[in-house]
Amino acid sequence: MEVIDLAWWKLALAALLLLLLALCVHLARLGITRSLVVAGVRTAVQLTLIGLVLEVLFATSDLLWIVLMAFAMLLVAGREVMARQQRRLSGGWAFGVGTGAMFLSSFTVTVLALTVVIGPEPWYSPQYAIPLLGMMLGNTMTGVALSLDRLTESIWRQRAVIENRLMMGQTWREAVGDIRRDAMRGGMIPSINAMAAAGIVSLPGMMTGQILAGSPPAVAVKYQILVMFTITVGTGFGALMAVSVGSRRLFDGRERLRLDRLV
Repeated sequence: MEVIDLAWWKLALAALLLLLLALCVHLARLGITRSLVVAGVRTAVQLTLIGLVLEVLFATSDLLWIVLMAFAMLLVAGREVMARQQRRLSGGWAFGVGTGAMFLSSFTVTVLALTVVIGPEPWYSPQYAIPLLGMMLGNTMTGVALSLDRLTESIWRQRAVIENRLMMGQTWREAVGDIRRDAMRGGMIPSINAMAAAGIVSLPGMMTGQILAGSPPAVAVKYQILVMFTITVGTGFGALMAVSVGSRRLFDGRERLRLDRLV
């Protein structure tokens, strides 16, 4: 099947539709016109630049450059997790907890999928490693950010309840047990919903892209199942680790609630 290339003027038509939406949003006084336009510009610039970078990586297939690219993606994702929290941990913990959770979950699952399941030669082939890691980090980032935001906001709102539980003799884990569970569920629900609706409500992005690129639907389906399973596993473990470490940080060695560690 021949791959149909898109001319730049055709992409410009899609951009005009986005500007038309921005005009309607402005006339409706929704207050998000600037955000919409900036997001559109960032999408075009960032994807164009990453396309150039990937062309170089695909041509060289050098492990060092692939590792540097992976860690750059991780650091940007960690910054986004920190920025999406209304109340975040003070100091380097705000960046470290989310970044560490994504590193341990996303990188571990991605390497496992590349070496055991997919098995390209070499195993770090950028054609497989970078897109898979990108999808893992993108979804894990959302799950970790949602979990940490719900955790810190719930602890802040229920601080009186938590302190009463501590005074009654409960440990810090017991005092925030229900909050931790809600935070973990909140981070995993988007991935679970995506799996439940895949193929019926929507065709996932990777499967659609492979079909448009000419891959047989049966092959595209197998890769999409693999990707959705690994994304859910990475997101789940990332949320579990982030909430566990984040909640522990909000209590000191004497199991006192330390809201001064929140910004």
